[in-house]
Amino acid sequence: MTEVYKVQATTYFLAALALYAVLQLGLLPALLAGLLIYQLVDLGSRALERLGIHPSLGRMVLVAFLTVIIVTLITLGVVGILSQMSGDKENLVALLQKMADVVDGARSHLPPWLQTYLPATLDEWREAASAWLRANASHLNVLGREVGLSVVHLIIGMVIGGLVAVGAHGKTVTPGPLAAELTQRVDHLSGAFYNVVFSQIRISAPNTLLTSIYLTVVLPATGVHLSLIKTMILVTFVAGLLPILGNLISNTVIVLVALGVSLSAAVESLIFLVVIHKLEYFINAHPIVTGK
Repeated sequence: MTEVYKVQATTYFLAALALYAVLQLGLLPALLAGLLIYQLVDLGSRALERLGIHPSLGRMVLVAFLTVIIVTLITLGVVGILSQMSGDKENLVALLQKMADVVDGARSHLPPWLQTYLPATLDEWREAASAWLRANASHLNVLGREVGLSVVHLIIGMVIGGLVAVGAHGKTVTPGPLAAELTQRVDHLSGAFYNVVFSQIRISAPNTLLTSIYLTVVLPATGVHLSLIKTMILVTFVAGLLPILGNLISNTVIVLVALGVSLSAAVESLIFLVVIHKLEYFINAHPIVTGK
C-alpha cells in the first residue's frame, strides 16, 4: 500500500509540474485546444459506437470531419470579422459608434469638473485614440505577435488532441503503475475541462435565447425599438462563453444601447438582465457541478 501512495504522490507532483510548465511557457491555448478536440472526438465516437460503428474507425472519421469543420469555421470567422468591421449596417463598428454616441450624450449630465477630462467632439475622440495608439505602438506590436503565436499554438494543440484521441483506444499493452496513475491524472483534468467548458456553453445558449426574446419581442411590445439587435445577440452568445466577465460585457453593451433610446429602457433592460442572470444560478447549478 505504501508503494501505491508513493506512485500516486509522484504522479500528482508530475501533473502539477506539467501544468506549471504549461503556464510558464504560454502553452495554455494549445492545452485547451487539445482537450477540446479530444473531448469532441471522444463524445462523437461513443455516439457512433452505439450505432454499430467501430470506435477506431469512428474516431478517424470524426478527426477528419472536425478538421474540415475547424478550417471552415476559421474561414467563416475571418470573413465574419471583416464583414463586422465594414459593410452591413449592423456591425461591431456601428455598435461601438452607438455606444460612443450614448457616452458622449451623457456628458451634459456629468459634473463640469469631469467634463473637462472627456473629449468634446468626434475629432477629439479620434485625436485621443491616435495619441494612445502612438504611445502604445510597441505594446500593440508585441500583442500582435502574441496573438499570432497563440493561433499557432491552438492549431498544434488541436493536431495533438486529435492524434491522442485516435490512438487512445485499441491498446493491448497493460500500463505499469506509474503510467496508469498518470492516465488517471490526465482523465481527471479532461473531465474537469469537460464539466466547465461544455456547461458554460449550456449556460450561454439559454441566456442568448432569453436575451433574443427580450430584444426582439418584449422591448418592441413596449414600444422600444433598439438598433443593432443582431450584433448584440452575437455579442451576448460569444461573451457568454466567458464566465462572469462575459455577462458584464454583454450587459454593458445592451444597457448602453438602450440608454441611447431612453433612461426607462436602460433601467428596464438592466433589471431584466439581472433577473435572468440570477435565474442562471438555479438553472445551471447542476450542470456546472456535474457537467450533465
